[in-house]
Formats: sequence, C-alpha cells, structure tokens
Amino acid sequence: MPQPLAPLSVRRTIGSFSLAAALLCVAGASAKTDEAVDVIIRGGTIYDGGEGKPFVGDVAIRGDRIVYVGKSGRHKAGKVIDAKGMIVAPGFIDPHTHADSFIRSPDKAVRVNAAWLRQGATTVMIGVDGSGTPDVAEDAGKLAASGIGTNIVPFVGFGPVRQRALGQDARAPNDAELNAMKGLVAKGMCEGAVGLSTGLFYAPQSFATTGEVVAVAREAAIRGGIYDTHQRDESSYSIGLLGSVKEAIEIGREAGMPVHFAHLKALGVDVHGQAGAVIAAIDAARKAGVDVTADQYPWLASGSSLDASLLPRWAVDGGGPALLKRLDDPATLARIRAEMQENLRRRGGASALLLIAQGFPWTGKTLAQVADEWKLDSRDAALRIIRKSIEEKDPERGGGTAVASFNMAQADVDLLMKQPWMVTSSDGSDGHPRMFATFPEKYVRYVRERKVIDLRAFIRQSTGRTADIYKLDRRGYLRPGYFADILVFDPDRYAPRADYVRPRELSVGVRKLFVNGVLAVDDGRTTGAAAGRTLLRSRPSGCS
Repeated sequence: MPQPLAPLSVRRTIGSFSLAAALLCVAGASAKTDEAVDVIIRGGTIYDGGEGKPFVGDVAIRGDRIVYVGKSGRHKAGKVIDAKGMIVAPGFIDPHTHADSFIRSPDKAVRVNAAWLRQGATTVMIGVDGSGTPDVAEDAGKLAASGIGTNIVPFVGFGPVRQRALGQDARAPNDAELNAMKGLVAKGMCEGAVGLSTGLFYAPQSFATTGEVVAVAREAAIRGGIYDTHQRDESSYSIGLLGSVKEAIEIGREAGMPVHFAHLKALGVDVHGQAGAVIAAIDAARKAGVDVTADQYPWLASGSSLDASLLPRWAVDGGGPALLKRLDDPATLARIRAEMQENLRRRGGASALLLIAQGFPWTGKTLAQVADEWKLDSRDAALRIIRKSIEEKDPERGGGTAVASFNMAQADVDLLMKQPWMVTSSDGSDGHPRMFATFPEKYVRYVRERKVIDLRAFIRQSTGRTADIYKLDRRGYLRPGYFADILVFDPDRYAPRADYVRPRELSVGVRKLFVNGVLAVDDGRTTGAAAGRTLLRSRPSGCS
C-alpha cells in the first residue's frame, strides 16, 4: 500500500528547515574570497526571486550551479559580465505552454526554443490542458536526446489517458476502463510527471464527470502531484465560471492535492466583472486548507480554435468523422447552428474572433470579415473552415481553425494579477503573440506603463513563486547551490515585438541568459546552445 503524504503544512515545514540548513552550508562554503569560478555577473541589480528587496551585487557561477550571490565578492573568473544598470534575476519559468512545435522540431535550430529564450524563460512546462502523454519517461528521454534549449517539466494528461480507455466517446468508463485510466496516471507520475493536467473544456475530457476526474486525480495525489486544470468553464458554456471554479476546488479537496488554475480568466460578456467572486472563492478554499494557486497571461485575447469556441460539445462526440455526419444532416445542422449563435454572442461576436492560423487565405482576418468576403453567415463561414480542417487532416498547420478571441475585460485581468497566489504563464500557442512575447508584454504594459504591479512582484510571479507551486528542485531563485538559470535584462529595452498581426517576432532586451550555467542568449542573440534538461521528479512514494 502506498504511504499517505504528511499534511501539507508539515511537509512545507520540514522542507523549509532542510532547505535552510542546506543553504547555510552551501553559502558558508562559497563565502571564501579569491575563489575560482567560471563566470561572474558583476554589479547588476539583483532580484533573487523571493520577497526580499533588490540590491546591487554579484552572482558567481561554477559549472551548472550558482556558488555566490552577494553585494560584493573577490572571486577569480574566466569570464566577467558587466551588468551595471541591468536587472539580474532567475530565469523565468513558464508553467503553461504549447511549445511542441519548437521542442519536437526535426530542426536543431528550432529546438533551441528561441521564442522563450528571448523572453528570458529557461524552464517551460508541457503536457498542459490534459494533453500530456502518460509515457513520461520515454518522451522525456527523446527530448533530452534530441537537445533542447529550455528545461522541460512534463505533466501526465487526462486527455490521452481517457482516450486510451474510451476513445472519443461521451460516456462513463466501466470499472475496468477506470482502473486502466488510474494505472496510466500512476505510471506517468512514477516516471517523473509533476502532476495531472486536465482540459475539461475540451472534448473528450469534457465528457468526464467530477467523480471520474477525482478518482483518476487521486493516483497523482498519493504520489505527490498537483492538479493543474484548464477548468470546465471559464465563461457560461456549461456550469458557468463560478461553478467551474468550485468544481476544480472540489476535485482537489476530494483527491487530497493542490489545485492550480491554468490561465485563469473571466471569458466573455456574460462573466465580465466576476473576477472578484472568483478570488473570493479561491481565498475561502485556501483559508479552509486547500492549496489553490493560478497562472495568468497578460493579454485580453485568449487563443483557441473555432470548433472549441463555437461548436456545442455534443456535436463533437466521436471526433471529426462523427461531426461531419452531423453537419450533413439538415435537422442536426440546424440545431448546431442555433447553439453556435449563442456561443458567438458570449464570445463577443464574429468581429471578436481573429483567425490566426498561419498560411491560410483567412489569416489575419476576423471571422466577420471572412464571412463578408464569402457572402456567408458567420456560422457557415466557421463551419466551412472547420470542415476543411477535418477533411484535409492537416495537423502541421492546425487545419486553419486557430483564433484569437478578444473576450476579457481589463479590470478583471488587473485584479487577478494582483493576487498573492498568481503567477505568469504564456499559454503560448502558434499564431498568438503570447508564444513570443508574454513576459515582456507583462513587464511593459503592467509594470512600466500602467503600474498594476511593481518589478519585484513581476519577477516573483515569473520565478520563485512558480518554482514553489510546482516544487521544482533548486530552480526559481538566485541562491548558492541552485542551478544557474540566470537572466540579465535591460530594464529600458526589454519589450515585446510580436503582436496579433505579426505573432512570431522575437522579443528584445535580454542581454544574457544562462541555462544550467550555459550561455543561451549573448548580447541579445541566441547562441544555439541546447543546454535544457528534462526535469523529472524523483521517484515518489507509492511507486513499485
């Protein structure tokens, strides 16, 4: 029988004592003067990823580790970097990405993952929204062998787990199928996944009941994992935003594990202004002992697909071929079109849906503009694109259905960003500028221009707090003994270049970026180094 975990508060206390003791030992050992190191980053303004005040000082690197962080040092180094006037921080950690087109590319130059490196990100999480393979060890081995530019942290995903047992069907699993799903989650966790991710908004995951998700999530919980969710409803599609928040918290409470909301938002006109109620629900759960956190991207447009945004879930039961049959039936098509009209309304209308899949005749146009060109109703224009994507089976370009959906209210975004349990994510996906520009966009718009948060909060939300949530080993802070993932950026030049029309422009202002002690960005240019690692958790209790 697997051993139960100690209460969260006890585990945190034990971890804090042992970490503090270890750091004291390492810091004491590294305090020697005239010590030989590989690199000194000298004279920058240091934000160490924690709650402390910044200070001007030095950071020293030997091999893949930080050996010194302080106001001054007399180390001898083969390389000295003058960081005067620069910000020195831990490499940013992106907890929610769709980086597969980069890290799985056959082109080594693409696998360097410049889109994230040029933002200052050194670690990205994959397998989000319930997409992560349960074959974690095999996948991690392939990524490591191919050479990647950023560190990778994998989830095991509810989607592949459910599909292996049930396919695309909208039904409950029988006992054998549920046991098979539980076994796959246990396998993924024992192979090093950080937790279970779900995307309950998306079919076929949306067909699962709360109880089914709880039963599967427990397998991750008893092995120390986190429940990371694209919740069932961010709007008013099914159970509503607040109902969905309560469901996710219930899953964590019943399974006995931390809950993390991916890209938390109030999506669509029906729920604008509900951020305060969402915050109240999360704060109440935290007060009651459930460890609840969230991430957020600093854009007012989400990224999705036409089918996920507009089609009713019952219409995609059984996958693409089944949908095509329904579209060919006049009575069923009429029902689909009626429900699409309501989904268009809650999304803000056809003019709020920008088609962003690259390389298509409609790229860069709104659904309303395309419908006008084709002299079609907006719903029929969307269905033409969706049908084409299924018939052509073009996964390389995503079938052309990708959209940026302008559906968020600025006041909700601002209020969520200020919460002490919030961190930064990109949800980076092809065609949306958030893949190339999320961190600098947040810095420029929300720190420098609008002053929603300050620089220390921005860095903490992008580094140490994220590492704490996912219990990443010696990442997220500038501390002796920690891995040398270090960012040096120019506070006057750090900025996004990507936008909704040109979503693949690399960001600027990163002067130096180290990944595991290797220089990945030098004077604003990627070096081509593939120094990233697959960061698998140590084999937890509950694994045979």
